[in-house]
Amino acid sequence: MAGRLPACVVDCGTGYTKLGYAGNTEPQFIIPSCIAIKESAKVVDQAQRRVLKGVDDLDFFIGDEAIEKPTYATKWPIRHGIVEDWDLMERFMEQVIFKYLRAEPEDHYFLLTEPPLNTPENREYTAEIMFESFNVPGLYIAVQAVLALAASWTSRQVGERTLTGTVIDSGDGVTHVIPVAEGYVIGSCIKHIPIAGRDITYFIQQLLREREVGIPPEQSLETAKAVKERFSYVCPDLVKEFNKYDTDGTKWIKQYTGINAISKKEFTIDVGYERFLGPEIFFHPEFANPDFTQPISEVVDEVIQNCPIDVRRPLYKNIVLSGGSTMFRDFGRRLQRDLKRTVDARLKLSEELSGGRLKPKPIDVQVITHHMQRYAVWFGGSMLASTVSLAVKLSMFGPFSPGFWSSHLTFIVY
Repeated sequence: MAGRLPACVVDCGTGYTKLGYAGNTEPQFIIPSCIAIKESAKVVDQAQRRVLKGVDDLDFFIGDEAIEKPTYATKWPIRHGIVEDWDLMERFMEQVIFKYLRAEPEDHYFLLTEPPLNTPENREYTAEIMFESFNVPGLYIAVQAVLALAASWTSRQVGERTLTGTVIDSGDGVTHVIPVAEGYVIGSCIKHIPIAGRDITYFIQQLLREREVGIPPEQSLETAKAVKERFSYVCPDLVKEFNKYDTDGTKWIKQYTGINAISKKEFTIDVGYERFLGPEIFFHPEFANPDFTQPISEVVDEVIQNCPIDVRRPLYKNIVLSGGSTMFRDFGRRLQRDLKRTVDARLKLSEELSGGRLKPKPIDVQVITHHMQRYAVWFGGSMLASTVSLAVKLSMFGPFSPGFWSSHLTFIVY
């Protein structure tokens, strides 16, 4: 049965979980990666506590429903891309499968994603939940960076399809720069950047608080997020951008209108410098985080320079963007320009130090943007899970008995 039905593809991120069936171009559902549970503080006897515990285990909500439950405690089981609470994660997956996908897990293969540098223990926990709790017939755990590379093949900028490249994966909670050579992640060279979508939202929230007094305090984060998603872009030059707003503000300043959740009255705010200052923290992280001052272009350059010398040129030539926080207008163009300047300066210095005897061959720096960028990891998983070879590979290792996953994990997890 599992061979005939499409595989289920689930990409669990820090902020959002993307889920759907293999073969589709977009996920069927995109839900917040949160779960709302009842936290009881009542003093009851042991027998009652057992009954209440059993009821509370069934009384939970996930995604948007969880956010809309003020009387429940909202938890986020994933932090910086890594699962922290496995009990909550199992309950989260239960509703993902039965309520959203409406699938019988025994009838479908599953493709899940994992962040770079995920620990073997976390991988085993994932396999244990999927095989022993949900009894799935086959499981494939794919590294997000490799799936993002595969998704980039839809771009017109990509000449030949290759699994060698540098992936910049920036979501809500974490940004990684991951070099991949022939489909294998070069783990020792991965860099983590403590700037992501949530940090941009907090920074815009701070800027709006200092200037706008009409925003209801309980809606300031929601307003900042809406401003980020609707109006923000990356500017080529910070000083020139400030001058543009100062000389002709009416042309560039936008207005955001929201509704007060309590009074139901409209409120309007002006959106000015926040439009370009929010995403600018990728290139000037010291604006938001004084402990981290390295621009994203320098991090990418450092990652590639740490890789083996024979793969550096292909890594510069195929820099792939993935995740919602790379969707800002002109983000790829600015990154390519800054990175090209760094690379060209190094080549020029090399030529000068050789006294003009060495003429280094120019390095082609290309940042790939494409229309599947926001859900690149999920789309790459959808492409992979719809291939016949994956179904054949997974069917070779079923059915599974309890405990089988721990001894055969290397065969089913890649």
